Amino acid sequence: QVQLVESGGGLVQPGGSLRLSCTASGSIFRVNTMGWYRQAPGKQREYVATITRDLSTNYTDSVKGRFTISRDNPMNTIYLQMNSLKPEDTAVYYCHAYIIPLITGTNSYWGQGTQVTVSS
Repeated sequence: QVQLVESGGGLVQPGGSLRLSCTASGSIFRVNTMGWYRQAPGKQREYVATITRDLSTNYTDSVKGRFTISRDNPMNTIYLQMNSLKPEDTAVYYCHAYIIPLITGTNSYWGQGTQVTVSS
């Protein structure tokens, strides 16, 4: 079994910061690209940022300059440092990873999501 566990969400005022974490665990051979997606109420899930195993990053335009994705390969963990948060960043944030498991099976995994609310 492979699972992704997120943490770090919460309530923050506009302009504030939060740091999300996501750790992959279980019967893992290798963790490849990992990333963050978010889903606001009444909207479709959207891409936020990804980071490859060799630490190449990509961001959606709306978070560039405010969010930073990073990775600890030995710990199979990624982070999302979110600064200058805006009310429109309010959403459930989901971690995603492409993982090669020890036992043949699916290689696309999602976390359970963590709520981020930006409000005064």
